[in-house]
Amino acid sequence: QVTLVESGGGFVQAGGSLKLSCTASGRISSINTMGWFRQAPEKQRELVASITAAETIRYSDSVKGRFTISRDNTKNTVHLQMTNLKPEDTAVYHCAADFEWKLGRALEGDYWGQGTQVTVSS
Repeated sequence: QVTLVESGGGFVQAGGSLKLSCTASGRISSINTMGWFRQAPEKQRELVASITAAETIRYSDSVKGRFTISRDNTKNTVHLQMTNLKPEDTAVYHCAADFEWKLGRALEGDYWGQGTQVTVSS
């Protein structure tokens, strides 16, 4: 079992920045790809960014150039630095992790964090 605990998020004006962090604990050896999904009201869940233990990174087109995902394997932590935030970035952001054997696939979310709210005002 793996537990994901998120921190960060909050309220910011458009153009501002926020940083999300997610720390994994438990059977760390069983997971590899980690990342972030977001869910806005009445919208489909979106995979925002993911990163493997070897730091292969993927971003959704909607955040490329604005968000940066990074990973510290010594601390089992993934960060999402969000800059130039827009009102359409408003959502609940969830950290997720996949089993090691799914390496190479798009992040699906075998484990989930509790979610953290990001609100961007115009």
